[in-house]
Amino acid sequence: MAQTRRTPHLVCYDICEPRRLARVHRRMKRWGLPLQYSVFYCWLTPPEHNRLAQELAELIDRKADDVRIYAVQESRPTRWLGRRPLPEGVQLLGLAGPWQDGDDQSSAA
Repeated sequence: MAQTRRTPHLVCYDICEPRRLARVHRRMKRWGLPLQYSVFYCWLTPPEHNRLAQELAELIDRKADDVRIYAVQESRPTRWLGRRPLPEGVQLLGLAGPWQDGDDQSSAA
């Protein structure tokens, strides 16, 4: 059961060479939603997590590039500052908490 449960992940990367950067970006568009050019939101099972890591490892230069895959804690709301990460009314299905505007002064105590 644990092998088929999808959990949210952020994939972030810093690729030094433009060609590799373009290849990694194209590959990531198959796996998740781009939040920024080098940041993707993905729902992955453990086997998919491993497969994605393997695919990215084949595309990068391990001495020059940096790729990170972070598991996202589902019980907390996602917060942003500035421009909205998604258009008004668009939701990520399965996201446990709401998108929370970090500029919202009413939530500050």
